[in-house]
Amino acid sequence: MNVTNAEQLTNWHYEPPYQMYNSTSNPTLIEYLIDPQNAYYSILEHDELVAFCCFGKSAQVPGGDYQREALDIGLGVRPDLTGQGKGRMYIADVLEFARLTFNLRFLRITVAAFNQRALRAWQKAGFVRVQSFLAQKTQQPFIVLVSHF
Repeated sequence: MNVTNAEQLTNWHYEPPYQMYNSTSNPTLIEYLIDPQNAYYSILEHDELVAFCCFGKSAQVPGGDYQREALDIGLGVRPDLTGQGKGRMYIADVLEFARLTFNLRFLRITVAAFNQRALRAWQKAGFVRVQSFLAQKTQQPFIVLVSHF
């Protein structure tokens, strides 16, 4: 993730009910996104930012049980590209990148319970539901899904 892409994604605006994914651009958030320790990556099509992914603790939601060893994955798609069936392609790309980059048997994704599009896409990619919980801060329900290589 570079500064330009980080600034772009912090200005993405999602319509309800997806507004929980909105953020505001600020130097602290930009620094967090570009710090290699936080494992954020840009997904580009024709040199244009279309999505991003992250791995590890950055992909976890406080309140979930993450004791089992697994690679946590986060994925965000640009708002104007959501709901167009492209999620499967982005998921496949992220999973291939994870296979080539990280050495863990299990993969884990945490999805807001209301986000049925994302849940269906990850289930089609072979992930199964293993847990549901309420986020610590917001009490928003989330679902954890797991798959293995």
